[in-house]
Amino acid sequence: MNVKIKKDGKEKTYNLINSWSEVSLEKWLKVIDVETGSKTKQAEETISTLSDMPKKLVKELALRDVAIIMHKISELQSKQDTVLKKVIEINGVEYAMHPDLSEMTLGEYADIETLIKEGLEKNMPELCAILFRKVTERNGEAYTIESYDGNITIRSEEMKKMSAEQVQSALVFFWHFAKELSEILPSYLMERTQEIVEELQTEISQNAGDGSE
Repeated sequence: MNVKIKKDGKEKTYNLINSWSEVSLEKWLKVIDVETGSKTKQAEETISTLSDMPKKLVKELALRDVAIIMHKISELQSKQDTVLKKVIEINGVEYAMHPDLSEMTLGEYADIETLIKEGLEKNMPELCAILFRKVTERNGEAYTIESYDGNITIRSEEMKKMSAEQVQSALVFFWHFAKELSEILPSYLMERTQEIVEELQTEISQNAGDGSE
């Protein structure tokens, strides 16, 4: 989308995003990082991040122009695609969300829980690096992904290139899953712990019996 700005009697055209899918996670994080600050700082960072306009010029924009540009950005965000895409492509490499979140390991979920507690916004690339991993095999809609080894440093850098709308739809999907899981997890853990204790007691009793013979 083109934005025409008049300055010193001259008109110059700058490029603004055409759709929210063009906004990477890295750019989105820059925008939301200033949302708690002043409205002027928020507008300045948003426009300079989502356009090729120099920050110096952004500061010199008339309030009327700022309002028009921010309105256009708001419209684009409201039209974003909210459909979850479980398989995405970054630099020619396919990454996919865990095909069955109910099969997620306790280690994966514990790392996600820690990242959320430490601050969802600052840890979003790391969170996506846990939820999305390289596709190792695919047949139509069915696929398998790399196993989780806890090493997300490199992959989290790649996740910064995800589009903001992909991240948002994935987080909404995971949020609903986590909410459902939080309602059943305590009772499940209690039941499973009791099963483990009973199994362990049986094994100890059997070993003791074997030793007394």
